Amino acid sequence: MKALKPIPFTAKHCLIRILFGLLLVIALPASAFSFQFVDDGGKAIEIVKPPERVVSLVPSITEILHKIDAGTAVKAITYHDVYPAENAQKQIVGGYFSPSLDVIAAEKPDLIFISDLHKGVKEAFKNSDARLIELETRSMEDSMEKILLLGKIFSKEKQAKALVEAINHQLQTVARKVERIPSGKRQRVIRLMGRSAVMTPGDGSFQNEMIRAAGGIPPELGRKGAVTLITKEEWIEFNPQVIYGCGGDRKTAEAFFSRPGWKDVDAVKNGRIFYFPCELTCRASTNTGHFVGWLSARIYSDLFSKEEFQVSDGKILRSRTLHLDLNYLKDARIIYSTINDFLNKTLVMDFTQPLEILSTLEGKRTGIKTVGNHYSPPPCWSLEHRRGLAQSRALVYRVLQVSTDTSSFLFTGADMDHLAVVHKEFRDMKVYALVTAGVKSNALRMGKDEGKYYEPGTINIILLSNMKLTPRAMTRAMISATEAKTAALMDLDVRSSVTPRRYQATGTGTDNILVVQGTGIPVKLAGGHSRMGELIARAVYQGVLEAVSGQNGLVAARSVFQRLHDRHISLYELVSEAQCDCMAKKGAATVALEEILMEPRYAGFMQSAFALSDAYDRGLFTDLAAHELWCKTIAEEIAGMKIPQLRDLVGEEDIPLPLKMSLNALLNGISFRAVSH
Repeated sequence: MKALKPIPFTAKHCLIRILFGLLLVIALPASAFSFQFVDDGGKAIEIVKPPERVVSLVPSITEILHKIDAGTAVKAITYHDVYPAENAQKQIVGGYFSPSLDVIAAEKPDLIFISDLHKGVKEAFKNSDARLIELETRSMEDSMEKILLLGKIFSKEKQAKALVEAINHQLQTVARKVERIPSGKRQRVIRLMGRSAVMTPGDGSFQNEMIRAAGGIPPELGRKGAVTLITKEEWIEFNPQVIYGCGGDRKTAEAFFSRPGWKDVDAVKNGRIFYFPCELTCRASTNTGHFVGWLSARIYSDLFSKEEFQVSDGKILRSRTLHLDLNYLKDARIIYSTINDFLNKTLVMDFTQPLEILSTLEGKRTGIKTVGNHYSPPPCWSLEHRRGLAQSRALVYRVLQVSTDTSSFLFTGADMDHLAVVHKEFRDMKVYALVTAGVKSNALRMGKDEGKYYEPGTINIILLSNMKLTPRAMTRAMISATEAKTAALMDLDVRSSVTPRRYQATGTGTDNILVVQGTGIPVKLAGGHSRMGELIARAVYQGVLEAVSGQNGLVAARSVFQRLHDRHISLYELVSEAQCDCMAKKGAATVALEEILMEPRYAGFMQSAFALSDAYDRGLFTDLAAHELWCKTIAEEIAGMKIPQLRDLVGEEDIPLPLKMSLNALLNGISFRAVSH
């Protein structure tokens, strides 16, 4: 499917063009469902029924399938697909670049989604029963064509159309805001890429297209392609005012932005370097509109925070009801509203009578008739930081039509659509915990990590019961809830954002708890030895697990690949930094490492090393002799030969010793095997 020639952007016009472009490749149906199209490899494809066993080797396609409610058909994925949480239960076929052909075949797929890089897969399955469909995304418009096409393939046209309309609405909102920016205030923006050199997307890439949609001016280097080298002279001449990348690009910034020339541009001098999640920066997919809005708001936060740059009035759009069985609760609902031009979502609970609450955000308050938890999306974060909490809260209360005198809200950056509502009871005692949680950006290990401000990640907990909590019970409830929250994070092995290789997180930098006094029989005890404390802890523990799973896709049973990623350990970088001639073929060595980790025995070896490292760093034991023997055994198994002495091949120094020994065993096994062959 080839992209159409660009024309002036409007959401309505764009949707018409996409629908027309899709019709060009769809033939008249031969039956009620059957249709034909030509994929991006030039192959004619006929679909006679929705696929049921899909292997997706393209993360952006996997993402779309989940968004249009076709995710259950996906049976196997690459280890780069980590969201939603359901992916943790799917078979992993390896990495994007070199998936395992044997694992793919074992899934007996009826359809395999590939890109033009998967030539080995094409060759291996060209005569199989599995249909291969090659789909590429080279532009924003192209991504929306793919959504509509996938909707048709899986008989999810309605969901696909709604998704495209939502993306276009987000893009149109940003376009209207950008129109108000004077040409003289438009910023030069560059996407940072590369590892050993500074690179950036080529002209015409979807990433530069997203920069333009956000109101930025990307560089024009006269070179095409997904990525291209940028020279120091070109860098200085372009003089970016804003630089952005994904998490993996921090190393490039650290390596180059202290050097002459590279550091002498406006963005570096003014600290205008931003980082976003990789699934947003590196894909044109379901979150394109969301990312363009976020990028635009970061570039122009000073302008967008001003009233004259608001293109719509704050208003309530719709709501959905929640059902909580508490006699003092008049109404509970999630309200969807437009605030700062972007979609906000708020949990709002009204009481039948004024009550006392205890909040870590506001302290003790009386006469409260409404409590809630307000979600601001990422495009609003920088705007709210400029205004401050008091002004931002006043705006939210005004749009939601609640009183500042009788309302108490928490505020979060975790999506309210992932709110966990957990109910626990014993005899006539009942407890509700309403939890939102995000742990990707600011999870901390209290007592170890440095305290400094981060953007919202936030675990917010609201506690309600059918009993009347005394002031003592309300304060004790906070301790019970906090201990349960920390237990959930540690059982999930959530890593500190600051020191992910060393420590599990105990919370985030912006956690809050709100306890409602309630009505009914007075309760004085809410600690761990009381029944009320037990119910609170059980509800919060389960609520945190559910909320983190929904927001971040983290579950306890996630793959060894994801747990390495959580620790910021890259397989390719491990191989690249190994000081060994036999690692010269880095791509082949990385594939070998991926294949080893797909074997349960070796995955279990690494997972044991994770637990061992945490215990070792806490000083729970000091003798690693037994682990050293295990590492040598594993290395020799992989190598298929005796190894006189393991070499130190792990170049990174900040990895805990047991984990470093385990990774070193895998690398030694691969290197000696390569020599013997």
